[in-house]
Amino acid sequence: MTGLIVEDHGPIRVLRINRPQASNSLDAATSRALDEEVTAAESDAAIGAMVLTASGDRAFCAGMDLKEAALHGAGHGLIPGRGFGGITERKRTKPLIAAINGTAVAGGFEMMMACDMVFAADHALMGVSEVKRGLFAFAGGIQRLALQVPRATALAMIMTGDLLPARRLYELGVVTEVVPAAELMDRTLAVTERMLQNSWQAIRNGRELYEMSTGMTIDQALAVGNAWGKATLDSADSREGVTAYAEKRNADFAKD
Repeated sequence: MTGLIVEDHGPIRVLRINRPQASNSLDAATSRALDEEVTAAESDAAIGAMVLTASGDRAFCAGMDLKEAALHGAGHGLIPGRGFGGITERKRTKPLIAAINGTAVAGGFEMMMACDMVFAADHALMGVSEVKRGLFAFAGGIQRLALQVPRATALAMIMTGDLLPARRLYELGVVTEVVPAAELMDRTLAVTERMLQNSWQAIRNGRELYEMSTGMTIDQALAVGNAWGKATLDSADSREGVTAYAEKRNADFAKD
């Protein structure tokens, strides 16, 4: 059984962790495969976005494969410079959307937090359980909780290892949408397809400016935005979008 299934739905590449017998935890081989597939999608001009999900309805990803870790030591799922699964520390240009089909804990939660949008099945539980194993979520989980979740809630998650339901993470703004499990992939793909009807270049630029802005003062972020402004206003996609609006038709943006 392969640990990762790759499927293309038009311009969307779906990366499906396929280790349900191990709660979709990542062993070293699957972590490397995931890293390689994200790299390949990033360089494929026909791919506009990626969706990360997993097989079954019990677990999205339970983090590192603890049985492998017991034999060989922890940390084999970490890719130097790109983090767990090649995702948690990676600098991406294309959107990565999570479809959380079940429990997302430890490294699985860290990968989810690194995604740009998160669609979750209504039964999913999420959190950083590493403290129960003498570890802590250093590969991005704690850092992103610090940026996105109020202190008292984040520290309770970090220090107790307790999991929260998807609905609570939605209320906190971590999850984009909670849907019935049977509708998860259809809804995730539908929103991603609708997103990709927009200018792919504008999507990438908007995403990059957002990421940069989180580490800047508002004045610095505005200066960066203004520096990009002229190129954006003069772009082919901008001209097409404005012309299409004036002509009352759908825009035909470049797909690359």
